[in-house]
Formats: sequence, structure tokens, C-alpha cells
Amino acid sequence: VQLQESGGGLVQAGGSPRLPCAASGINLSINFMGWYRQPPGKQHELVAAISRSGNTNYLDSEKNRFTISRDNAKNTVYLQMNSLKPKDTAVYYCAAPDFNHWGQGTQVTVSS
Repeated sequence: VQLQESGGGLVQAGGSPRLPCAASGINLSINFMGWYRQPPGKQHELVAAISRSGNTNYLDSEKNRFTISRDNAKNTVYLQMNSLKPKDTAVYYCAAPDFNHWGQGTQVTVSS
């Protein structure tokens, strides 16, 4: 199983990057998938999740700025982030937590 995040980098405050997570060895359409982030010096937190039925859930503080989606044909999950702020600086990971499968993460750094 491999989960590969991309789309990170240096982003100006107010930017709206989209992070893809491409999967191999696991069918994302039938698994609960989540996007997590780990800010510097802090623990991981779940920011968005999508169930096999397509229901989505968000960290309360981000539900108006982040959107998780899934493309079953591409076996890819996305995190659309809008109006980024410096506090969003973190390593962002996608995961299939039920099976403890994690990607290596992609660094997002938001400059003010």
C-alpha cells in the first residue's frame, strides 16, 4: 500500500492550494480516508475525512475553508484549502487510519 501526497510548498497567505493523495494497493472508494496535519512542535490533528459513502467531516475550525473530495477513477483523495493563514503551516498527511496506512506527508508553509 502506498499513499503519496503532493501539492505542498511555500504558499502566500490567502492562497488556495489543492493537495492530492494518490493511492496504490488500496481502493480509496471503499475506505475511510482522512487528511491530517502536524504543525511545528504540535501533535497530529484530523482536519478532514471522507467515508466510503462520501460523507465528510471537518475539524470545526476549518470546515468553512477546507474541502475533502475523492476521485474514484483516479483512486485519489484531495484536500482543497482556501484562504490559508500562517497558522496553517504544517506537514499534511493523508491516511487510511483503519489500516494504519499513512503517506509520507507534504510540507505546506504559509508566508504572511
